[in-house]
Amino acid sequence: MTNNQHAATEVTLVGGGMVGAALACGLALQGFEVTVIETEAPPDFDRAQPPDLRISAIGAASVDLLRELDAWQSVLAMRAFPYTRLETWEWQSAHLAFDAQSLGLPALGYMVENNVLQRALWQRMTQLKVRVISPASVAMLARLEQGWMLTLDDGSQLQTQLVVAADGANSRVRQLAGIGIQGWQYAQSCMLISVRCEQPPGMATWQQFTPQGPRALLPLFDNWASLVWYDAPARIRQLQAMSMAQLEKEIQREFPDRLGKVTPLAAGSFPLVRRHAKRYVLPGLALVGDAAHTINPLAGQGVNLGYRDVNALIDVLSNARNSGQAWSSDAVLQRYERRRRYDNLLMQSSMDLFYLAFSNRSGPLRIARNLGLLAAEHSGVLKRQALKYALGL
Repeated sequence: MTNNQHAATEVTLVGGGMVGAALACGLALQGFEVTVIETEAPPDFDRAQPPDLRISAIGAASVDLLRELDAWQSVLAMRAFPYTRLETWEWQSAHLAFDAQSLGLPALGYMVENNVLQRALWQRMTQLKVRVISPASVAMLARLEQGWMLTLDDGSQLQTQLVVAADGANSRVRQLAGIGIQGWQYAQSCMLISVRCEQPPGMATWQQFTPQGPRALLPLFDNWASLVWYDAPARIRQLQAMSMAQLEKEIQREFPDRLGKVTPLAAGSFPLVRRHAKRYVLPGLALVGDAAHTINPLAGQGVNLGYRDVNALIDVLSNARNSGQAWSSDAVLQRYERRRRYDNLLMQSSMDLFYLAFSNRSGPLRIARNLGLLAAEHSGVLKRQALKYALGL
């Protein structure tokens, strides 16, 4: 990292993860001068290594964005696995299934390891000559007459017209800017488990609802898959303390028979927390991705919502700049907030409705929700519209 006192740039992105790096590439392609501040560069890709524990289900609209950024080919050159079908059920007799064929698509999306996505976007940032300061973090943030002054952890300073917080759910920039959040912690935690399957997992991702919480499978390359296990925090802590051999027995006992025999090789867990920033923008400052909103991961929409933010912010800033407007002004940034706030809130609320409906053990409610799944399966046009919305189409 260079120690440039009072260097200046047009846009400074704090956070170079999957969302921040995508935004950096998009803005650079539009001719903006972009600097990225990131605490840790992504690891080099190693095909011999097992998959990253953190997997994202990238929907069709997100793939389109990555293609526009000219980063998708790099993802495919590393690892990405298409899925063509999505299934969910509680009772075996009340399956809800979506398939790519119903929308005339080759795939609903791709399962991609988070570090593969980040590495592909960092390669693209290098090609686009985005300035990267790493390892580094922001220690202080001060308003200027035009823009902001960032003081980094080594004491160096950077002046910028626009600061974008892409530094995750516990965003330091959001806190320094004094933007509050609304939210709560769910009564469940989530465990991710990388497994080798005895048989190839196929091209369907599925989720079974149980009284304790959902059990899901995300198919990966070769015989690899990722399992997602939702349960009470105490139960997840218990599972996390087990050996892989013990965990294998618990998986065989708790997951549906269709999983078959699997061998777990790595596991990690995290609490489920909903957060929504009280505002997305200030003059010369914007929040994107998890810095603005986190969502129950039931439908795997987190990074896809972040990419919708990226699309909207690139569009708003480039249109304003091209028409000679003050592109970092509050008036312009408010357009971004208006485009994204309601959509993010709608998706958060939809996931909460699913969570509340399927975590209640009431007998009449169980009947009602399974009848609901059955009705949705046969709803034709409505079912296709719901799928298109989830995919961002």
